[in-house]
Amino acid sequence: MLRKIAGIFLCAVAAVALLTGCGEYQRALKSPDPNYKFDYAKRAFENKRYVQSYTLLKDIVTQLKGSDKAEEALYLLGLSYYENQEYPDAAAYFKAYYQRYPKGKFSELCRYYAGYSYYLDSPEAQLDQSETIKAIEELQGFLDFFPRSDKVTSAQNAIFEMQDKLTLKELQNAQLYYNLGTYMGNNYESAIITARNAIKEYPYSKYKEELEMLVLKSRYQEANLSVEEKKADRFRDVLDEYYSFINNYPDSPRRQEADNIFKIAQKHVKD
Repeated sequence: MLRKIAGIFLCAVAAVALLTGCGEYQRALKSPDPNYKFDYAKRAFENKRYVQSYTLLKDIVTQLKGSDKAEEALYLLGLSYYENQEYPDAAAYFKAYYQRYPKGKFSELCRYYAGYSYYLDSPEAQLDQSETIKAIEELQGFLDFFPRSDKVTSAQNAIFEMQDKLTLKELQNAQLYYNLGTYMGNNYESAIITARNAIKEYPYSKYKEELEMLVLKSRYQEANLSVEEKKADRFRDVLDEYYSFINNYPDSPRRQEADNIFKIAQKHVKD
């Protein structure tokens, strides 16, 4: 019985606290005093009421311009959106901060969080990668400005991950061309061009081996489908790709497939 009464009491206290908090927030919203709103927004942020925080800060960030609270208000505005996982808005306010205060006390964090917000908003590889590209650009800018920051490793790892994502998208595009084969043209050549461009753009990607194997397979398909008088020359190109592949990946799990291509190519090439 006592436990039940205690539970009811705690629920009542929580309800009163909630109503009190809502009442304070409504007063802050209606207040004409930007300093009062700022102080409440800071407390709301500390209590993880991020929507309340950014709603108030958006209302006063222009009013506070030129005051000693202006920088912190704009930084806190971005951070409130960030903590609420509204990353595009967060990135916009972090960028607004470092553009307005390039040497401000929160400039390092804003450059980092602008890029990291785009990184967290980056979609799967098969979707549009505009946010991924923005993230790489922002984080690279952060590294250029703050090469000794304690967030350098985090930024670098995010860049590497996103470069792999961009490479994967190009690999998927190249694979699509390969799968299309000779449908409405020579799609094997398009696969080769796409794969090679990706290798050139992202030479340290974990997908490099797959891209090089796709080039080899595409060269083989081109040679195999060639008219007779061009087969020898095109199979020589296949052999060149084979030697390049096994030189780079002698222990590749795709070695057997590559070796089979090599054996067929050899039969078509005259000494």
